[in-house]
Amino acid sequence: MSRIGKKPISIPNGIEVSVDGTIVNVKKGSKVSSVETHGRVGIELADNSVVLTKIGEQPEAAAFWGTYRALINNAVEGLDKGFSKSLEINGVGYRAAVKGKVLELQLGYSHPINYEIPEGLEITVEKNLVHVKGADKQQVGQAAAIIRGFRKPEPYKGKGVKYVEEHIVRKAGKTAK
Repeated sequence: MSRIGKKPISIPNGIEVSVDGTIVNVKKGSKVSSVETHGRVGIELADNSVVLTKIGEQPEAAAFWGTYRALINNAVEGLDKGFSKSLEINGVGYRAAVKGKVLELQLGYSHPINYEIPEGLEITVEKNLVHVKGADKQQVGQAAAIIRGFRKPEPYKGKGVKYVEEHIVRKAGKTAK
């Protein structure tokens, strides 16, 4: 049984939550985030919180209950505080720069890699760190994964793009006899 689904989602000041049929709309200023529940959970707005109830007793009903609670909570938290991921670039000559709406990466290939910054995300670069910030947790994580995928860290010298909190397990190279 889901323990996550039981918890009510508290709504911080400045954020409005409305229910339109099976769609939960979270609004802060001009930014709007929507979560479509497809009628799989019951939604109630109680005193400054959102309470979800499961529909039915099937095992997947409990899974949907926890999943949609997490998605709605991420929408509320994203508009309130935002989400961020930081990537570290390691390697001689490896560098990054933001030029307009494009992140330009030089990662040891014969050509620079130009990554078009998606709408709703903010990417900043300081020295060898790339910071990805935004209100949508999925979009922030996906953009960070795409940037990391351009040159994954290798285990011998640790060169490449890695998450700041990621630990690269190093391997010993060949030894001469």
